[in-house]
Amino acid sequence: MLVKVVLIIDKRKEQSTKYKKILENNDISVFVASDFAQGLNYMNSFEPDLILLSDSLDFDIKKAIEQIRVLTYNTRPTIVALSKSNHIQDKIEILDAGADDFLSEPINNEEFKARITAHIRRNFENSFSEKTMLFNSKISYKMMKRAINNNSEWAIMLIDVDNLEFYKEIYGELAKDKLLQTYSAIIQSTIDNNDYLGQLAEDDFVVITEPEKAEKIANYLVYAFDTVVSKFYSETDAKRGFVFMHGDDEAEDKVNLVATSIGVITNKYKKYTDLKQVVSSLISTHKLAKYKTESMYVIERPKISADNGVEEKIENNNILIAEPDEALSILLEATARLQGYNVKVVNEFDDIFCAIEDYEPSIIILDAGNSETLKGLEVCRKLKFETQNLKSNIIFTTTIHDKELVLNAGADLYLPKPYELSVMFGWIKKFNENYNS
Repeated sequence: MLVKVVLIIDKRKEQSTKYKKILENNDISVFVASDFAQGLNYMNSFEPDLILLSDSLDFDIKKAIEQIRVLTYNTRPTIVALSKSNHIQDKIEILDAGADDFLSEPINNEEFKARITAHIRRNFENSFSEKTMLFNSKISYKMMKRAINNNSEWAIMLIDVDNLEFYKEIYGELAKDKLLQTYSAIIQSTIDNNDYLGQLAEDDFVVITEPEKAEKIANYLVYAFDTVVSKFYSETDAKRGFVFMHGDDEAEDKVNLVATSIGVITNKYKKYTDLKQVVSSLISTHKLAKYKTESMYVIERPKISADNGVEEKIENNNILIAEPDEALSILLEATARLQGYNVKVVNEFDDIFCAIEDYEPSIIILDAGNSETLKGLEVCRKLKFETQNLKSNIIFTTTIHDKELVLNAGADLYLPKPYELSVMFGWIKKFNENYNS
């Protein structure tokens, strides 16, 4: 639920209680501070959307407004000054100090409520994304912070659309916007009035919900996204399962169809104390969901570990080379070793399968072989579609310039010959980093 927060800083207990009673409802939560220091604590914890500041404080109201503007430059709350004065010069000075409005007391209760709600409405209306009509990162981070500081259980979901920039480059800005709008509508259909949906970036959505609902929402979103995504591609691209960015004369890895990745964290099993901690954990969990090319979600679970237990990550820098050109295979092996990779070379295609069992390479450099038999294509298909638990990336080199044939065989990169060594090792570095991430 999008609950607006109003902070009243007023030393007069009776008057502040009256204002709170007028404003507070299901959509507006009101906090009252009797002095400026207490008001600053509320600002830090809840980032109010509007601050009612009375000149009854034992603190100069103009200085208070200036301090609030400095301390809240990121969130920019609306500041409304309350004063017994009705002098025009007092109004001008307070407005010049940074206040958005000046209300002279006494003020009619209905007018007071109408003015404050109008300010809050305008504050939120300026925070919409024009494309999805969802609240932007400013509001989303504010809602996350409020969830952290409320004494209730919550789950926060980071929902992303992967490969969107590639999609835009091929199909254009309008098609990309339509895809985001459709996904936004799908997400909206999964939540209710007790949940919050906004954006952190153009293709990053955030949902704040209850822990028990989060996994059901994530599971449905993966299913729904994958069900509709083919409608945003040509029939050929949708059937193939990936798209091309360039012609057959350029090196290229597979550009997969867009997918959704969802990371979910909750305070049900782990205590979170600040927004920085939440964002860090949310990003880390979301990265795990992005590990695979297809749509998936990852939920942070409670961990059981031994005291002082340390998990040491060992990187795999093994490369397997299957290149019939002896001179080229020697050059590749020497260059790879100079760059710190472990290298194994096989001369026969049939030897590749045995080598993989013993060697477990992160990258396989595989040549197409004889132009008549294209034995390498057959090997590539078996490696990708018949070999269990194969995680190796296959760089397929060939003099046969047919990108679709190569990538459909399961290769991760189509690299036409002749190629520059710098190009080859640029791709090796990229694949190796992805493999070990």
